[in-house]
Amino acid sequence: MHSKSPAIPDYQLFPLGDAAIVVQLGQTIDQEIHKRISAYMAYLAAHTFPGFSELVPAYTSITIYYDPWVVSEKGQIDPYQKVVEILQQRLAEVPANTKSTTSEIMEIPVCYGGEFGPDLEIVADHTKLPPEKVITLHASGNYKVYMIGFAPGFPYLGGLPTKLTAPRKQTPRTTIPAGSVGIAGRQTGIYPIETPGGWQLIGRTPLMLFDPEREKPSLLQAGDTVKFIPISEEEFARRKERHP
Repeated sequence: MHSKSPAIPDYQLFPLGDAAIVVQLGQTIDQEIHKRISAYMAYLAAHTFPGFSELVPAYTSITIYYDPWVVSEKGQIDPYQKVVEILQQRLAEVPANTKSTTSEIMEIPVCYGGEFGPDLEIVADHTKLPPEKVITLHASGNYKVYMIGFAPGFPYLGGLPTKLTAPRKQTPRTTIPAGSVGIAGRQTGIYPIETPGGWQLIGRTPLMLFDPEREKPSLLQAGDTVKFIPISEEEFARRKERHP
């Protein structure tokens, strides 16, 4: 009788510097890949190892940071190889039917166009759609927060309608107001703090996406679901006065 061949891993491992390792799960932005990332993140967070430092998810990968001195047992073994062995064991233990946790839909009010969305007309011209149609399409569906990055609390959102695909600006702005909602390629996102940036700005939310004084500084987390709700300038001003 022939023994059963071991399963081929559906991921790749490779080093990132001398204190991190990347678990690569694919090459494209995909809901199924995101579900696997969520499942692996949950399991790895609950089953850490001596020297473990941090988990950082991205669109198609997870980066695990660790202390090589602790992992190497004070220099006695190769820390990278040790972490590889640990991760191979941990990832093999993740149940195949593990479901990613579902989250409530976070409604993000947005005032589109005008001073809040100075690039709305540019996106409309590029997509050959009326500005009103751009707004309707952008606010028509739900978006998944694939990862937080670039700036503290900046959510990279997947789910932008293909018709709204628009290139980054050739010359980035030196300052973008906090709360600005932008489009870059097949992505949309929200600038949580005032920062430079090159995305096409189509609106702005009065919500504070990042507040270091909150228990959870970032309003949104990877895995959250977002829906944009169009509001008027008057409503924007009222919400701003409430300091949400």
